[in-house]
Amino acid sequence: MINDLWYKNAVVYCLSVGTFMDANGDGIGDFKGLLRRLDYLQGLGVTTLWLMPFQPSPRRDHGYDITDHYGVDPRYGSLGDFVEFAHAARQRGLRIIMDLVINHTSDRHPWFRAARKDPRSPFRDFYIWSDTKPEDAHEGMVFPGVQNTTWTRDPVAGAYYFHRFYDFQPDLNIGNPEVQAELLKIMGFWLELGVSGFRIDAVPFVIERQGAEVKEERPRYDLLRFFRAFAQWRRGDVVLLAEANVPPRLNVEYFGEDGDRMHMMFNFPVNQSLFLALATGDARPLVAALEETRGKPDSAQWASFLRNHDELDLGRLSDEERDAVFAAFAPDPDMQLYGRGIRRRLAAMLDGDPRRLHQAYSLLFTLPGTPVLYYGDEIGMGDDLSLKERDSVRTPMQWSPESCGGFTAAERPVRPVISGGAFGYERVNVAMQRRDPESLFNWMERIIGLRKECPEIGWGTMTVLNTGNPAVLGLRYDWRNNTIVCLHNLAAKPCEITIRTGGDDDSPCLINLLSEEHSRAGDDGRHCILLEGHGFRWFRQGGLDDVLRRTDL
Repeated sequence: MINDLWYKNAVVYCLSVGTFMDANGDGIGDFKGLLRRLDYLQGLGVTTLWLMPFQPSPRRDHGYDITDHYGVDPRYGSLGDFVEFAHAARQRGLRIIMDLVINHTSDRHPWFRAARKDPRSPFRDFYIWSDTKPEDAHEGMVFPGVQNTTWTRDPVAGAYYFHRFYDFQPDLNIGNPEVQAELLKIMGFWLELGVSGFRIDAVPFVIERQGAEVKEERPRYDLLRFFRAFAQWRRGDVVLLAEANVPPRLNVEYFGEDGDRMHMMFNFPVNQSLFLALATGDARPLVAALEETRGKPDSAQWASFLRNHDELDLGRLSDEERDAVFAAFAPDPDMQLYGRGIRRRLAAMLDGDPRRLHQAYSLLFTLPGTPVLYYGDEIGMGDDLSLKERDSVRTPMQWSPESCGGFTAAERPVRPVISGGAFGYERVNVAMQRRDPESLFNWMERIIGLRKECPEIGWGTMTVLNTGNPAVLGLRYDWRNNTIVCLHNLAAKPCEITIRTGGDDDSPCLINLLSEEHSRAGDDGRHCILLEGHGFRWFRQGGLDDVLRRTDL
């Protein structure tokens, strides 16, 4: 069965079940609550729901420490509740992808408990052990400053176990064929229950060769093809989305030269360069990242994002560049994390400025690839820096000005709801913004609808336009004889630019898709366009009648 590439023009919405909507009043979000909000999500215009981990877990790391890959955490409901939710989503045309956490388990997982008790247990080789602490145990931590080592001694096993993340998350021995077979069973189980794919967590660590004796880096890229072949055999329209923050030169290893490995990857290089461009008002770093990540198989796709549930990772920027982003968006050390990132939501980073927020999300929706939103983005939710580490951006959804933001009827929610100040639920919530035609929510609903009417961005060939101004990013997309032109002024000052759009369409007209400010080229074939500070334009090239016909308006 051939994949239909539905992900090329999708709009993905990431959420945590436990902080989205509580239906039973215990203070914790659940699948029944999420089911009640499916009409809201459908109305917003998103097409795909990405669910963060919801399996049984001690939740010492937001559910990424799983104890049962085949279940649902009782706090969120039952498997029956999940199936009911999946069925309701399918009725509304919404697809589901879920986190696939296969690099590690919780140390409370039955596999690890059996492994540590008996060296002869078949689960002993499900994990990675060493009789002595390796010399490089203090290298390669994912959470520097919080994590001290990657090898911890287990007193029951009498040996050290490897953990790339926290010490309560022992790494699985992915090189073990029995572990690989179990991972395929996990994928097959959830595919049978209605998911359309997986966001695979920490892919570079999944495919690395592990063990105290391993000294050279020779990632097992063949595993990516192995996972892809199984998943697509089980479900032809499946999608595998890789979380892989790797240099652009390695992209082809993750996608596969023939596009037979990962369907999608998060575009971390563009994400980091985008924030550098926003901080400096200079589009050139972003242009460079777009060019570096241009090459990929036709069937592959980038996932574009602004903020997510982790820190904004700036680790691939130079020290000087990272300091510039910190100065613009996280000047207080408490806003920074792990020496490399920012633990704030986008709206707070941009001081809630509607112009800058509109521009940032316009950039998201016009970057090459599939846009990914984080829950609460659509209303401009803020962060709670009093919470530790990444908890600051994982507060409950703010639905109304009622107690606890309408998230729960309980007095004590699973995590504090932001209250008071510019981003408190009293001011920032869905109910109030729905009634305000000028709100961020209503603007986001319109821009999502427009993005779905512009498949050229997801499917087309990108060309960077020469705008003559380093502050202005100009992108042109061509697909099936249609052309989209997008312009963004990253500076606070207005400017006038002159551009040639090129493309296969000989029409001298650029029809503005956001307003009535259309553009006709001069005798020299150039368009002269005025952009306000932090301004942006979406144009379709062609005559107005032709554009209306193409967009079915």
